[in-house]
Amino acid sequence: MKKSFYIILFMLISLFAVEPAVADNKTTDPTNKKERAFIKQGNKYYNDKRYSEAEVEYRKALQANGASMIGSYNLALSLIRQDNGSKADSKNSPISQATNLLEKVAKSSKSIDLQAKAFYNLGNIAFNQKEYAKSIEYYKNSLRRNPDDDQARDNLRLAQLKKQQQDKGGKNNKNNKDKKKDDKDKNKQDQNKDKQNKDKQNNNNNQNKQQQKQQSGMSQNNIEQILKTMQDNERATQQKVNAAKAKDKEASQRRTGNQW
Repeated sequence: MKKSFYIILFMLISLFAVEPAVADNKTTDPTNKKERAFIKQGNKYYNDKRYSEAEVEYRKALQANGASMIGSYNLALSLIRQDNGSKADSKNSPISQATNLLEKVAKSSKSIDLQAKAFYNLGNIAFNQKEYAKSIEYYKNSLRRNPDDDQARDNLRLAQLKKQQQDKGGKNNKNNKDKKKDDKDKNKQDQNKDKQNKDKQNNNNNQNKQQQKQQSGMSQNNIEQILKTMQDNERATQQKVNAAKAKDKEASQRRTGNQW
């Protein structure tokens, strides 16, 4: 039941179910004969869903009376019907033109009822643009001028619900972004830590290689020193042996004497 209720409300909002205003002697906004004739013909086209032709007639009404609030309001409705989902911030789009016209009517019309309808349609435009906070204010302004508008009240409730969902989604998105940032920072810290460990390991390896090189150099020096000492000892021993032989030979010659 609740789901069906929301579906119906969405349909009402998307269709902009508001009839064009009629220029008659009861309106509080000033009109003239030509303006009323163009508005009457425009309304006929509008009700037949010939919105582009209705637009032409409403523009003629504005040419006849540039201050025509009814002509501006009805022209806005015909533009809304011709819109194909453009953004309100697109300067020349139908929805942007309609928004400007409705804001003019809401601000300048002397008819409270026409102001209420203008704010209601501004609320619909903002809702369909997912600008729920703005649509809430428009619906509230519409209800201030026409408290008996149940459709505006229902749309206000739906806009408030969508605003809550939007805020909740924004909070979740923020939490997800914060989590991604924390994960990114953690990965960066881990990478820095790995780099530090790798640098430390490289330093240790370099130190070990240097020590091994130094030890290897010391061993080579020791071997060379030992070999040199052995060579010196061997040379000294040979010199002693040669000296002893020479001494023995001299002693032998003294014993035998010289031959005559």
